[in-house]
Amino acid sequence: MAKDFSTMEDSNRSSNPSIHDVSDPARRQVLRGGLGLAVTGLLAPLAGCAGIGAAGGPLLGFKSVPAGTADAVRVPEGYSVQVIAAWGEPAGLSGEDHAFRFDAGNSAAQQETQLGMHHDGIHFFRHPLTPAASTAGLLVMNHEYADDGLLHTDGMKTWNAQKVRKAQAAHGVSVIEVEQKNGRWEVVRPSPWARRITAYTPMAVGGPAAGHALMRTAADPSGRRVLGTLNNCGSGITPWGTYLTCEENFIFYFRGPDQPDAHQARWGLRRGDPVGYRWHEHDERFDAARHPNEPNRFGWVVEIDPNDASSAPVKRTALGRAAHEGATVAVTKDRRAVIYMGEDARFEYIYKFVTRDAIKPAAPGLSAARANAELLDHGTLYVARFDADGKGRWLPLVHGQGPLTAANGFADQGEVLVKSRQASDLLGGTKMDRPEWIDIDRQGWVYCTLTNNSNRGGPNMPGTDPANPRANNTMGHIIRWKEAGDFDGLAFEWNHFVLPGDPKLERADAKGNVGGDAFACPDGLWTDARGVLWIQTDMSTSAMGRGDLVNLGNNAMLAADPRTGEIRRFLVGPVGCEVTGATATPDGRTMFINIQHPGESPSERSDPDNPRRFSNWPDQRPDGRPRSATVVIRKNDGGVIGT
Repeated sequence: MAKDFSTMEDSNRSSNPSIHDVSDPARRQVLRGGLGLAVTGLLAPLAGCAGIGAAGGPLLGFKSVPAGTADAVRVPEGYSVQVIAAWGEPAGLSGEDHAFRFDAGNSAAQQETQLGMHHDGIHFFRHPLTPAASTAGLLVMNHEYADDGLLHTDGMKTWNAQKVRKAQAAHGVSVIEVEQKNGRWEVVRPSPWARRITAYTPMAVGGPAAGHALMRTAADPSGRRVLGTLNNCGSGITPWGTYLTCEENFIFYFRGPDQPDAHQARWGLRRGDPVGYRWHEHDERFDAARHPNEPNRFGWVVEIDPNDASSAPVKRTALGRAAHEGATVAVTKDRRAVIYMGEDARFEYIYKFVTRDAIKPAAPGLSAARANAELLDHGTLYVARFDADGKGRWLPLVHGQGPLTAANGFADQGEVLVKSRQASDLLGGTKMDRPEWIDIDRQGWVYCTLTNNSNRGGPNMPGTDPANPRANNTMGHIIRWKEAGDFDGLAFEWNHFVLPGDPKLERADAKGNVGGDAFACPDGLWTDARGVLWIQTDMSTSAMGRGDLVNLGNNAMLAADPRTGEIRRFLVGPVGCEVTGATATPDGRTMFINIQHPGESPSERSDPDNPRRFSNWPDQRPDGRPRSATVVIRKNDGGVIGT
């Protein structure tokens, strides 16, 4: 998550009981026994990494980078950084090559062909023509939101339909082709795989909520065709080769009605236009007073096939509607897919979805993506309950089971999924401290970052519980669990991997128990092929350098050895940025991460008259403006990242 909707994101007023027996953090911190090596998701081990960090060997072979406040990306000694794919650069669409204008003078039509703003989740897909190579591939990345102070020459001082269109074009997803030449990476232009997906790209709807009455609008009476995806934050990949992009803080794009109903209020839709995107002034579908069902068409996990630029993205409603932060896929022994998802908002929930059917292999003339085109439309969604004894349960969101009945406002399964927050309230899911990215190691342990929750234990707010043990949780934590049996198990055991913090602080609840470099507000999470757990931070710019965060500098990326709990700082980002998204080439020798919103102001909207006030990264031009961009990291000796 990039934007801090601290005054609006807490819409969970359910009466789920909190468990006040605070757990013993030290007892839960380190898993009994070694974790062994890990592979993110379910792909085969990366070529070229065999033997590195084998059992008993060191996983972290670099010297820590000190915390800092420089307007630059800092990496360890022996590593190099290259910036590619910045906001506004051509995406490589055939016949379209509009250069970025540093005066923000690009038109809406040009922005449709350029990389969007505020890069977030990212994944490197093997090249369709040379899948064994680590020197070429497809990068797919999210663009979470737009800063109108940077996007337009005069910001929002004037407002019109073209500005709305340009802002919508700066959202969504980019698919670009990249290749390595002479030791440097570059975007291939043009490319038959290049694609921009925006806030008005036509999308299909799959799953139980497709065609549901709550999904129908005047423009789409069928409830099966949605225009656009927005606020795309975390992401995931599937074993059948597709990309999962997650719609997070979608609700703040809508102008609320004068009197929101209970469903709208539970999703944080309030009177007026609290964030001020002002899209509804020139695109009436974002006026929920006129189109009350339009918000129901956002908040989904969207599946994209990067190998088929003509395919329509599909909103997979069986996975539930939430402020989705990520979608991490595991596979059961009988080859069914399990998708773990966090919902980044205070006191919201952790989910998993288990497919009904097994993953199908590719066949002659039929790609794996097409063979599994409806796999995510059938299955069971669950919400997590973390109990005081270190055990937990997955509670099914199934119509007709338990309280999920028509008498309680759920007419059918489609309504359960549209109202998955309300369903989770009734089931008694555990209210978490902003659950974000999730990843899995090869031993079957599942990790989830919980960024922070300064409202925990506050007046009229839920108190601490074993899973969320700190009041005024400014530092966040990382929780992990292991399923009983297979990934589709209904029971699990859990513990805390780490409570981030700064031991220099006086406040006990902010010291943490980090075995290494201090950090706070974990967000992005990625386990590489050797088993290194990469942790990315998202301290809010309004709080950075103040209060409990006074000593931590800019946002950073750290590397953790799950076997020992050691954590080292690997990268420090430029001023005001969030470090987010991580992926690597198959040989593990090139890492790609995203730097989002460098120079973000405390108000989270830039001053168009002084765009370089806080940062001028990455271009550092006299006429520049800060731009989100993808960063390529390589070891100078050509070795595997992290060694």
